[in-house]
Amino acid sequence: MADLPDWMRPPREEGWFAEDLDQLSEAPRHTELIDGALVFTMAPQRYWHGRIIDDLTAALRNQTPSGMEVAREMTIRLDARNRPEADILVTSASIDPDMTWFEPADVLLVVEVVSPESTFRDRTVKLRKYAAAGIPHHWRVEDEATGPVVHVYELDEPTGAYAPTGVFRDSLHLAVPFEIDIDLAKLVPGR
Repeated sequence: MADLPDWMRPPREEGWFAEDLDQLSEAPRHTELIDGALVFTMAPQRYWHGRIIDDLTAALRNQTPSGMEVAREMTIRLDARNRPEADILVTSASIDPDMTWFEPADVLLVVEVVSPESTFRDRTVKLRKYAAAGIPHHWRVEDEATGPVVHVYELDEPTGAYAPTGVFRDSLHLAVPFEIDIDLAKLVPGR
């Protein structure tokens, strides 16, 4: 611990809390809080990952109804010890330009684009945490040899868990959380 910079030291014996993230100006850009532990994305981002986020964000913004906003790479304050960063989210919250996180009750859809270093977190940890927080819709986007594949989940309220509702490869047509029609084959050129 002696060789760590001061900003990496937890501010209290109990570790990190959600509000602490806003005080870590020296932390890497994509720092998340998972179960009170800081998680840093240190691996270089692949072109594919960034392009999928860009293209899905644009597609969702073009189709989002009035009263909803699309945000990218923002954290969701699930509870006092968890503030994961979603790659994309759709919210019904009133937007404040200075906000740094969203409440789960205001998030309608969360999208995680899987990268090699985030595979376990995106497939298991975040999936369970977003469901437990009551976020009604979740997409997990994976890279396959033929292009992006989107795994779509909907919250089953009685169990508090996500139920898979489809796996989409060439096109994505959904009626919830709003009418969505995305040509997945055109998202990333060169495949």
